[in-house]
Amino acid sequence: MTARAGRPGYSLLAILLGAVSIGPLLTYGLSAVSELVISDLGISEAQFGLLATVCFGAGTIGNAAFGRFTDRQPDGRLLIVVFSLATVALLLAAIPGGYPLLLVASGVAGLAQSFPNGVTNRILAERVPMEQRIGWIGIKQSGVQVSQLVASLGFPALAAWIGWHGASGVGAVAAVLLGVVSLRVLSAVPLLSKAPSSVGPTPAGAGASATEPPTNLKFLIYALAAFGFINGMGVQATNVYVSLFAVRELDFSVFLGGMAAAVAGAIGVAARVGWGRMMSKGMAAAPLLLLLALMALAGAGVFLAAGATESAALLWLAVAFHGASALGVSVVLMAAVVRSVPSTSIGMATGMVTAGQFGGFTIGPLLMGSLVGSAGGFELGWTAVAGIYLLCVALATYLVMRRRRQAKKLSV
Repeated sequence: MTARAGRPGYSLLAILLGAVSIGPLLTYGLSAVSELVISDLGISEAQFGLLATVCFGAGTIGNAAFGRFTDRQPDGRLLIVVFSLATVALLLAAIPGGYPLLLVASGVAGLAQSFPNGVTNRILAERVPMEQRIGWIGIKQSGVQVSQLVASLGFPALAAWIGWHGASGVGAVAAVLLGVVSLRVLSAVPLLSKAPSSVGPTPAGAGASATEPPTNLKFLIYALAAFGFINGMGVQATNVYVSLFAVRELDFSVFLGGMAAAVAGAIGVAARVGWGRMMSKGMAAAPLLLLLALMALAGAGVFLAAGATESAALLWLAVAFHGASALGVSVVLMAAVVRSVPSTSIGMATGMVTAGQFGGFTIGPLLMGSLVGSAGGFELGWTAVAGIYLLCVALATYLVMRRRRQAKKLSV
């Protein structure tokens, strides 16, 4: 297929952003109005955390199981699957059917997140010129935080007017509209004349590191999946409970509690774009992951301090650390995959790495909910989050040291 002259327009980037953002909309929306959901359904904090656990558990299974399926399906069909599943999830949540139905809705929302990373990475690899590709990853991966921002502002505002069920219904309408627009835009963007298929770092000047040493591909994928798993536990333990923490421990209103999650999402958008640009200029993945892990660890410490001192200022600082660090990890992982894996296998590799992340997403909220509902409360919860990020620091340090050893061998 002959490539069209010029570069793909920003409309393509916008639909990639939408495909990544639509799946998490329900989970972030429920988290933003967690106090209302808990009181309305008469459930415990741990039961509320189970909603996210079911969502990300379904996403973990989907990402692990459907990687090869993604490689065999056309892009348009996969986008239909993504937006259709997200619409069904939001519609189920709009029905006042109690806690069991909301669990089902959460599971469907998780399945909706099984495909976006794989299909959007492939669209980038096959339809976007190499010099644009890594930078666009940072923007499209910020879709998750765009979803967090929109849901954290929109759900509390809509819930005050039409209830949280009504807010979910509005989200379903938005998903349908985005799906229609996405298919129209995709159909207008052709494949490149020759999609890249080489394994290994992209040549210098084309958005990859010229100095990054060759890495065993299988080890790379497993290492990225492991880091995503550990970081994912801390990410969703924080995302799901930060609004409840603000309301319960610092006497924020429900809207202001949602704003705390929204601010994290807004900072996360900027962070993912920024880290993506650093990757596009040649930054290696390992040292950047170490930096993000150290920042996330500092953020967990500030959350602890905010609870101990009941300081709103420290909460906002902790939210900023969280948004800038832990929420930025995904773009580094996806950029490393696109940089190293041939487009014919990108769905499978992306699925494995994303499954690692979703595995962490599954455990984090359940663990945090159990700790918050115990005698240790949020203090014990934030301590556990700090321990999780300490593991990230250890793994990233190992990857940096391994990379340096390989560089020395190549220089001999």
